Amino acid sequence: MSKVENITRQKLYDLVFQELGLSKISCSAFVDTLFDSIIVNLKKGKKVKIALFGTFSKKSKKSRVGRNPKTKEEKTISSRNVVTFKASKLLIKKINRFNA
Repeated sequence: MSKVENITRQKLYDLVFQELGLSKISCSAFVDTLFDSIIVNLKKGKKVKIALFGTFSKKSKKSRVGRNPKTKEEKTISSRNVVTFKASKLLIKKINRFNA
């Protein structure tokens, strides 16, 4: 089985550079601005919907009691915010088409 390669921020810069032909500085600024915009809007409690890709949203989780499976020790897990992603139907369809 081949090793799965992760897509890094640098690789995204390079992909945008190859597709658009802009300067590398412009490409890195574009990618950084895109991520920053998603983060800022999630912090404000807004959903970020990218057409034909999916929706990012922030979800609040309440504090709860968790248990270490090895020691059975109970510990309180603090409340926190998590980011959820729901893929669009088109994205799911495209991903499943390549697995068949």
